Amino acid sequence: MSKTSRTSSFYSETHRLKFLNLRDHHSPVDAPFFTMTFNSSAAAASSSSSIVRLNIGGKKFCTTIDTLTQREPDSMLAAMFSGRHTVSQDSDKGYVFIDRDGKHFRHILNWLRDGVIPSLTDSEYLELSRESEYYQLLGLLNEIKASLIRRKEDEDMDTELTRIDIIKCIQSERVRFRGINLSGLDLSKLDLSFVDFSYACLKNVFFSRANLQCAKFKDADAEASIFHNATLRECEFTGANLRGALLAGASLQSANLQDACLVDCSLCGADLRSAHLQGADLTNANLEGAILEGANLKLRWF
Repeated sequence: MSKTSRTSSFYSETHRLKFLNLRDHHSPVDAPFFTMTFNSSAAAASSSSSIVRLNIGGKKFCTTIDTLTQREPDSMLAAMFSGRHTVSQDSDKGYVFIDRDGKHFRHILNWLRDGVIPSLTDSEYLELSRESEYYQLLGLLNEIKASLIRRKEDEDMDTELTRIDIIKCIQSERVRFRGINLSGLDLSKLDLSFVDFSYACLKNVFFSRANLQCAKFKDADAEASIFHNATLRECEFTGANLRGALLAGASLQSANLQDACLVDCSLCGADLRSAHLQGADLTNANLEGAILEGANLKLRWF
């Protein structure tokens, strides 16, 4: 055998074994029922928009190579249709058979197309998680887990006051909601200036367009709350948890955000002139279009 032939044979076997390793985390019962061989010219010959026909445990689906390979490039499906392999098809209509339950495969395709997950029961989410693990769709698996966590948090929320209660309270001169659980309330467009929310649980509260000038949020948990276009001038956010909060278009002039958690926050177009940001964690925060003139930007980046 020539050196060239031996090299070609070595790489062919290497790629075959590398793909078979995708199944290492599955039991023999779960092993995929399909065959493929390495094809070095397939990538050049195939079109990313080519139609792919799949038979998943008897349920038939049509999609494209783009859909199967782009959103989750490290998945088993992406590896199958990457162009590096020739996938065996039936002789009738060209379907590729995979021996899995096809019940949730439409949800998998919709995730790969649009990046959204369906609203399912907990038991259905667990079934979809199993399929996600099998196909090694790590992005989908993470979204399912996050959705289940959010659902559990929503069920556990026991809000102590209603919007009407808040409106009644703010008619007095000095209002304090220190340490109160207000999670999930709609407090949009209210005049909440000078209100003390220190140490309160404010997860998923809707503060859009509210007047919160000089309000206090010291050490408050306002994760995923909505402050879109709210007035937050001279607010106190020292040590507050604002992870994932929406602060786009908010007025934060001279606000104190020292040591606040702003991870994954949206601050697009926010007015942060003269804001105090010493020690704030802005990991993955979106500051596009934000006004930072005069702001103290001694930040804590990770």
